[in-house]
Amino acid sequence: MSLLNWIDARFPLTDTWNKHIAEYYAPKNFNFFYFFGSLAMLCLVLQIVTGIFLTMHYKPDAAMAFASVEYIMRDVPGGWFIRYMHSTGASMFFIVIYLHMFRGLIYGSFKGPRELVWLIGMLIYLALMAEAFMGYLLPWGQMSFWGAQVIINLFNTIPFIGDVVSTTIRGDFVISDPTLNRFFAFHVVAVPLILVGLVFVHIVALHQVGSNNPDGVDIKKLKDEKGIPLDGIAFHPYYTVKDIVGVVVFLIVFFFIVFFVPEGGGYFIEHANFEPANALKTPEHIAPVWYFTPFYTVLRAVPDPWYGTLAMFAAIAVLFVLPWLDKNPIKSVRYRNKAHLINLAWFAVTFIVLGMLGVMAVTDGLKELGTRGTQIYFLFFAVTYAHSRPQQANYLMWFAGLLFAVLVWDFMRYDGESFTAIQKGLFWQMMLLPIAYLATTLLLPHFVGGANREKEVPTRVTG
Repeated sequence: MSLLNWIDARFPLTDTWNKHIAEYYAPKNFNFFYFFGSLAMLCLVLQIVTGIFLTMHYKPDAAMAFASVEYIMRDVPGGWFIRYMHSTGASMFFIVIYLHMFRGLIYGSFKGPRELVWLIGMLIYLALMAEAFMGYLLPWGQMSFWGAQVIINLFNTIPFIGDVVSTTIRGDFVISDPTLNRFFAFHVVAVPLILVGLVFVHIVALHQVGSNNPDGVDIKKLKDEKGIPLDGIAFHPYYTVKDIVGVVVFLIVFFFIVFFVPEGGGYFIEHANFEPANALKTPEHIAPVWYFTPFYTVLRAVPDPWYGTLAMFAAIAVLFVLPWLDKNPIKSVRYRNKAHLINLAWFAVTFIVLGMLGVMAVTDGLKELGTRGTQIYFLFFAVTYAHSRPQQANYLMWFAGLLFAVLVWDFMRYDGESFTAIQKGLFWQMMLLPIAYLATTLLLPHFVGGANREKEVPTRVTG
């Protein structure tokens, strides 16, 4: 009896390999965007491995944390390399995840029967944000300390229980040694276990319903006499080899950043984080790390702290209900109407702009632009719902209703007495942005028939 047979008699190793890799049939028309799922797993492995080595030398103590990071950088053999791999890996992880989510948006991978795959993916995104936030405090630098201070203080705005929640998170009345210890425990042990579990469940759920593809065609509907999809190919060796190409390109970019621009221009590691945390010295400009900044801009767009916090969390929560907002049976953007393509383009640009605004110091112009970007961000989901039934949609009514919602928002925040002349001018000028968005996504398909026309979906993938 061979070793493999001995193992198979006691553990389904070969069956698992065949079911999820060798005999898992994926659509044969995967494109560039389908690299990012495997790259996300690579990033997770890199973060876990480099994190283990960092943990060997890091001291989760407020008096020693910053010095231990400096010790890793200066005195531990190869410590600088491991630390820069970990810090660069965090940003690259989010870049890959955002592109992976965007692929889901453009090809309708959140629609039935993959709603649960999307929901589990969103839980992974939440766990990743929690993991990144807790890890961000550990270097105990100036921006780490004050960025955590700002985010944790948001929980103070919760009515009745805000003080209790924020004190529980900190473990003290201020950010101090207990905060660092509990963040270290969650970052190193608890959240990684949750992440690995969610990734496993995400893959199992995906393989149960099958992978989507750029055409949005279900390959399981057409099979040969052996039950193999006509438009499918075995994941191994075809896509394992293809993914190696993506991994090689990714690692070239990754190590270029690690060796030549590890700080990422101050976005991957902020310049203020090379100073030890000082509770008596506030940085000139406090901002979270770049991958949180789109939602930070949403927070700043609403003047009231509690409603701003609600808006920030709502901007994340609304992604969970996307499968029930977009009920159009056509999955891929290739066959949807042009108005839907324009809507997705607006959303992508808006998300990037919100992220850029979040790392910039607040000025009157940037604040107003952030508010308009926030309006467009939330309008996107309403317009997506309107596009679900393009032939039956009353686009004029949708335009009027959503424009009215924008005007109500503007009426509630406009203060003619406190606004300066410059602020008033910016207020009226930038009102054109949500109007232009609604006009191009709702009025255009109403008045231009070609912008509302959908294409026929093929019965088989087109390659």
